[in-house]
Amino acid sequence: MGVLSSSVSITRYRVQGEIEDGFMETVTAALKNNTIREIDNEPDDKSVGWTSFQSSFQPDFEGSSFVIGTHLIFSLRIDKKSLPAKVVDKQVKMAIAKRLAQSERETLHRNEKSEIKDEVLRRLYMRVPATPNMYDLIWNYEEKVLWFFTNLKAANEELETLFAKSFKLSLVRMFPYTEALMTAELADEQKDRLEKLSPTTFYRGSHA
Repeated sequence: MGVLSSSVSITRYRVQGEIEDGFMETVTAALKNNTIREIDNEPDDKSVGWTSFQSSFQPDFEGSSFVIGTHLIFSLRIDKKSLPAKVVDKQVKMAIAKRLAQSERETLHRNEKSEIKDEVLRRLYMRVPATPNMYDLIWNYEEKVLWFFTNLKAANEELETLFAKSFKLSLVRMFPYTEALMTAELADEQKDRLEKLSPTTFYRGSHA
């Protein structure tokens, strides 16, 4: 999901940690080192990495191409390949039948079947193009706030993992509890009361 979409879902994060020296140089190097890796014609089934906001398929992190004032804008890209289960099953059975015919045996060991399936998957993934998904993000590095333009659980988990790996910083999702705990400057007694609160369930419609 993109910043310029007609409708957006946003997850707000607090960025924890510090980049001590050469902030922009460190960030630029981290983006380059963790740029999305193309997996078309490769046996991998998934690739996760950073890409440019304006050129998703030709990542460019040179100069200040991703900097707007005190904000950094770039994208998380997740490329995945999928194979129909029936296609895999068919190819595996054909490969097993061929191995039996060549070896003149009636059965194969479990490890042999597993190896055949792995080889079939590797061969099929080499021929299947990856489907790309882009998720934009805006990072206000002075305020230590980051907006990620999706609420999809899998995408958020990939973001949190890659962000920590790339920048050695952690992301904390901001919702009412974490917002109050981290930004409201509560006294110890108020923090204790906050931690003891339990969620309230709301129901739609009328109840007798």
